[in-house]
Amino acid sequence: MNPLFQAMTQASPMGNIMNIAQRFQQFRNQFRGNPQQQVQQMLQSGRITQADYDRAVQVAQQMQQYLR
Repeated sequence: MNPLFQAMTQASPMGNIMNIAQRFQQFRNQFRGNPQQQVQQMLQSGRITQADYDRAVQVAQQMQQYLR
């Protein structure tokens, strides 16, 4: 599982935000390709479930206020 995705799905919204932010920076610097296409491939291949995806979206939306 992607370390960033794992951190986002396991952390509480007010949890270890700095660690998640650092992992996001690493992920963003290393990522190549189309993010939406990558997520769709992960869903189709079963690497992540729809519930995992939905939870990650929920956490990301909650964290947006801290990353602006």
